[in-house]
Amino acid sequence: MSPKLPTLTAKQVIKILKKNAFELDHTTGSHYVFYNPLNKKRVIVAYHTRIIPKGTLFAILKQAGISAESI
Repeated sequence: MSPKLPTLTAKQVIKILKKNAFELDHTTGSHYVFYNPLNKKRVIVAYHTRIIPKGTLFAILKQAGISAESI
């Protein structure tokens, strides 16, 4: 059984991405685009002050190749 995803804000997700070698590529409005030069993956995070919905968080982690156990 997979672990439960924690409730995270965009700021916390960005911190996790940076820990996993993602760099801020550019911003478009309130969307931050991160790029990982090691595995050539790109992830977009909508930067809002509220909690990121579970489905969106799961999609971000899946795109980034980060497992729920590692956060």
